[in-house]
Amino acid sequence: MKIPHIAFVMLNALLMAVTLPSAASETRDPTEFFFQDSFNDLAEEAELAQEEGKIGVLVVFETDDCPWCDRMKETVLNQAHVQDYFRRHFRLIGLNTDGDALVTGFDGIEVSETDFALRHNRIRATPAFLFFDTEGELLVRYTGTTRDPEEFLWLGEYVVKAHFEYERFSSYKRKRRAASS
Repeated sequence: MKIPHIAFVMLNALLMAVTLPSAASETRDPTEFFFQDSFNDLAEEAELAQEEGKIGVLVVFETDDCPWCDRMKETVLNQAHVQDYFRRHFRLIGLNTDGDALVTGFDGIEVSETDFALRHNRIRATPAFLFFDTEGELLVRYTGTTRDPEEFLWLGEYVVKAHFEYERFSSYKRKRRAASS
């Protein structure tokens, strides 16, 4: 049976409409595809970021049994397009605020993950996202979850395009939401 050309075109359009949303929402394990392997030497990570032409290092602080951390991993950090965007612009390091692993800060001082979180960065709630430039200077600090993957991408854009230099993220987010409505 031969399908008429118009029916073939409509069938293709329908198939694309059905498959495109699923491609946009492809999920992958954030442990493997968001976070990068690291020896937790942040100066080294910043150097790698600079060599790779990236903005800097994103350090994600989480805690064991944190429901908000789990929510971010299950609904935002597992999204392939989120992973791809953030890997393109940042070195991505995950640290546990209750952890004993050693971290070498941008200052060259080696401490436990817990000390690095609490004493060096005043992390009191998780998840916390700290964006550092390639010199180890803190650019943006964001604590808590985002509403959805789109809002997390806006946070990334906010840093990548240096909007933090002249406006708060809440203002930037409001403008982006209004523009996408």
